[in-house]
Parts: sequence; C-alpha cells; structure tokens
Amino acid sequence: MKGSLQFIGNATVLIRYNGFTLLTDPNFLHRGQLAYLGYGLASRRLTDPAVEIEDLPPLDAVVLSHMHGDHWDRVARKGLDKATPIITTTAAAGRLRRGGFRASVGLEHWQQHELHGPGGLVKITALPARHAPGPAEALLPPVIGTMLEFCNRDERVELTMHISGDTLLDRRLDAIPRRFPDIDLAVVHLGGTKLLGTMLVTMDGEQGAAWVDLIRPHTVVPVHYDDYTVFSSPLDDFRHHIEQAGLSGKVVYLERGEVRELVPHHLVR
Repeated sequence: MKGSLQFIGNATVLIRYNGFTLLTDPNFLHRGQLAYLGYGLASRRLTDPAVEIEDLPPLDAVVLSHMHGDHWDRVARKGLDKATPIITTTAAAGRLRRGGFRASVGLEHWQQHELHGPGGLVKITALPARHAPGPAEALLPPVIGTMLEFCNRDERVELTMHISGDTLLDRRLDAIPRRFPDIDLAVVHLGGTKLLGTMLVTMDGEQGAAWVDLIRPHTVVPVHYDDYTVFSSPLDDFRHHIEQAGLSGKVVYLERGEVRELVPHHLVR
C-alpha cells in the first residue's frame, strides 16, 4: 500500500505516504477529561481516541494548526518525543520550543517547510485561516491551515492534501484554490464550535459545505465534529448541506480508527 490515512479522533489524523509518517493536531485525552481553551474556558471530551499515544508509530513530524487544548493536549506534551519536528504557527512554535520541543518550526501564511526522506520530500505550506469573527479573532490563538505536497525523488508532486485547521469560511481562504487548483484530499475541521455558547469559531455544516465548494478538492474527509461539548453542529448537519449542494460524491466519512488507502491523485479508497 502506497499510503494510508487513519482518523484517530477530533482533528487527529495519522498520515502515511511515500515513507513519511505525519500526525495532525494530537489530542489523546479520554472521555470525561477537560481540554483547556484559555481565559478559564474548558470543554469536556465526549469520546475516546481510537489510538493511544504510546501506540503511535515513529513520527517524521506533527502538523499542528494552533495551540488549543483539543489540538495539543497535556498527553501529547508529555508523550511525544521532544525531538519530533512540529510544524505550526510562529506563536505556537515559540511556546513549544520553550517547552523542550526544540525542532518546532513556525510558519506564517504562505511560508513553506520541507521534510526530506529516502523516497522524496513533503512540502508543507501554511495557509490562511480565521478562528473567530471580527475583533474576537485577536482573543484566540493564531491558526493555520496547511497544504501537504508529497513529492517523489524527482520532486514531482504525487499527492496533494489540505488540512483546513480550525477556521470559519472567510474571504482570505479564496486564495487557496487559486494557488492550489488540484487538491487530491482535504481534511476539513467542522463542529460549529461555540465559545461562551454563542460565538461560532469553527465551521458548521452549512459553512463546511460552502468550503468544499470553494476549495474544490477531489475527496473530502470531515473531522472535528462531535468530540467535545463546545461543538454545536453534528456531522448530519454537514451531510445534509453537502447533499443539498450536490457534493456527496466527494465526501468519505470515516469512523474513529478507520484506515483508508491513499493512492497518487484522486484517492481514498
């Protein structure tokens, strides 16, 4: 098998392709435990991760969209090898380096970092994201989406994967499909997360469907929709709007723990 994608839970996905093993937004808290979101806010986990952190394979890197307790938790902080490169925002990278993760790399929007291996390389590009409406954005940690371009030894791109990060639908995302018009797979963070019960800070089902229509990936895997009490938009909300938009053929729904094969261009089978 050339590669695989495994949904572990929340926004945590294990990606293996062309000899690389990457983990996104590591969240290994268990059901009933609290994730801390800043300003004294917390959310209780409603599910268990499908994989325990000690059962992970060796990682080439972690791709971290932002520093929130449901994306980087105390289990990850204690359990991950501190030599692991963590590709994230500049703000999160600074905190991580101070915490001993000295290989952390901070990227501004559109900056790129490369990982090299015997089978080729992975180009990781930081993309725009907006985690809160209006001035409230300044109150939340900076966030990035990412584009992963898996290249062979000749540096030819074989597989393009977009991780949305925690974002709302926003005009700054319009540049993504212009720069990356042929995206094989997109992992989209949903959930309609509401802080203080009112402020929407991640896409709900309606925004998620509009995001799929904007980004135009060949295949979409939804994540980050029912693991915490702050989520207000269940997966069925996304499914409903996807069906209304005529986009059902693009979406692959994975159960926690499920593994799907990744193949070069137009994947997940």
